[in-house]
Amino acid sequence: MPTVQAYAAPDATSPLGPLALERRDPGPHDVAIDIAFCGICHSDLHQVRNEWGGSRYPMVPGHEIVGTVRAVGAHVTRFKPGDRVGVGCMVDSCRTCPSCAKGLEQFCQQGAAFTYNSTEMDRVTPTYGGYSSRIVVTESFVLRIPDRLDLAGAAPLLCAGITTYSPLRHWKVRAGDKVGVVGLGGLGHMAVKLAAALGAEVTLLSSSASKEADARRLGASAFGHTRDEATFKRFGGRFSLILDTVSAPHDYNKYLGMLQVDGAMVLLGVPPEPTPVAAFPLIGGRRSLGGSLIGGIAETQEMLDFCGQHGIVSDIEVLPVQQVNEAYERMLKSDVRYRFVLDMGTL
Repeated sequence: MPTVQAYAAPDATSPLGPLALERRDPGPHDVAIDIAFCGICHSDLHQVRNEWGGSRYPMVPGHEIVGTVRAVGAHVTRFKPGDRVGVGCMVDSCRTCPSCAKGLEQFCQQGAAFTYNSTEMDRVTPTYGGYSSRIVVTESFVLRIPDRLDLAGAAPLLCAGITTYSPLRHWKVRAGDKVGVVGLGGLGHMAVKLAAALGAEVTLLSSSASKEADARRLGASAFGHTRDEATFKRFGGRFSLILDTVSAPHDYNKYLGMLQVDGAMVLLGVPPEPTPVAAFPLIGGRRSLGGSLIGGIAETQEMLDFCGQHGIVSDIEVLPVQQVNEAYERMLKSDVRYRFVLDMGTL
């Protein structure tokens, strides 16, 4: 078993630091990957600091992984050494339950094997993520990165990209549909780009008026400042779909009033406390409030191919891995436009 270099959290309160860990030798169906870049997702910070509970240490975060194939097992048919590939939030699932059969591995009824802070499907072997120099993943959970895409900019597509693409596809957004996006961060900026590429009329809804110029640059045709109560009247009944990417507490009821009849608001952010929802904003327009979690493997490849066709990558700031703790603190202050990506070559 090869020893590889990584950055890890030893516990919930200490800074991340260097760690040597063992990766398994590639089996007949495995792909060994040299990691070039790994994006930083806000969920990395939540899990490192055990804010969701159940964290396992030492923890090597990272589920926005891109790199090149180093070696493949004897039975691998889809990849060869040198291919540009990615790994997202999952590294395996049961593959037999009804959810997996539908290509919804993220909802595996036996529980998917997540890329870190989880276990392989044996429920014993811990998983370690992309803040490392290499990873070994079963072929079925490896994704191809289109040649057209900048490799570093493609890394956040493996989480932020699919998290926003999946609800756009599930709720069948088409050209001319009116889509609202709440929040312009790592998720929100990808939602704007992807919805605009699908031909939707996108409105960015933000509590920060300074985000308007960026929203329009990214593809939004309108902007609403949500600290101004007039915004909620101005856009009342406008949207067929609202993607809510905000993880801070806010009033869902106000945004529900912006939906058309039969419109849907989909939660992608995870506020720390439950949010009260009144009945009238829902029943008054036969509106729906839903949620969405990443996407299945086939849909993630579809998203990557779509981004390849349209030249879509994330807006990023690349940092050496030694600055990961600084990146976490800056992320808490929203001091990033719009995703940090770690250069794993700096290990």
